[in-house]
Amino acid sequence: MTETPLGAPRIWAEFDNPDDATERFRVDLTWLTSSWTCIFGQGCEGIYADRPDDGCCTLGAHFSDKDDLKNVKKVAAKLGPDEWQYYDEGSSKRGWTEKEDGATKTRVVDGACIFLNRPGFPAGAGCSLHQHAMAEGLEPHTLKPDVCWQLPIRRDFRTVTLNDETSYTEVSIGEYDRRGWGPGGHDLDWYCSGNPQAHVGKDPVYVSNAGELKHLMGEAGYQELVRRCEMHLAAVEVARRPGHRKMLPLLVHPATLAAQRKEQLPDQRM
Repeated sequence: MTETPLGAPRIWAEFDNPDDATERFRVDLTWLTSSWTCIFGQGCEGIYADRPDDGCCTLGAHFSDKDDLKNVKKVAAKLGPDEWQYYDEGSSKRGWTEKEDGATKTRVVDGACIFLNRPGFPAGAGCSLHQHAMAEGLEPHTLKPDVCWQLPIRRDFRTVTLNDETSYTEVSIGEYDRRGWGPGGHDLDWYCSGNPQAHVGKDPVYVSNAGELKHLMGEAGYQELVRRCEMHLAAVEVARRPGHRKMLPLLVHPATLAAQRKEQLPDQRM
């Protein structure tokens, strides 16, 4: 299915961070109220056509800082060979990290991240860190590398200086689309955030990814986000009522609209 154009219009909202007077959130309501959901193992084609079972785990994960690495190190020490396919590789002298352009990342083994269990492994295919969290009753984002659990939500920081020379930190919460991967993102064979195939979630992103958003924004900031997302969805509902003018494309994520239209089409099979 056709992906959403990267330049598609969006509705953004701004509000002060209740926990930090020096910060102001800028949130993409079009994305956060979309029906995107992770479809790993349920139709995900992987970022490379020749590695469809990897999802977005082919390249390994770069660590954001020392705390990020330390957190994953603690989890890796708890994994056993029954839940980690590459336990022997990870426990070897070479370990489970490697350097790339001076940065530390998870090591790539047999074409993908060392923590990725492949199809056929008794514990099931998927991230062993994620699976361990689920088995322990923990939220997966608390045990995985930052880049893994944040994707495809993107948080950016920018200093905004006003005409009176005062300034604040703008914290943007939006969609981690292809451009988030750098120039190489345009060359990915498939990508989920703007693809209707992945916009099949039962709940909007701000609900299904509440744990991740609270981690990124704080509890108070997240509650402010919820208020605005609910108001946005109420506006969408009004715009969809019969007799109203044609709905502007920025109200609803184009991939969500495409997925909904596909769902409404009559079954043509005989």
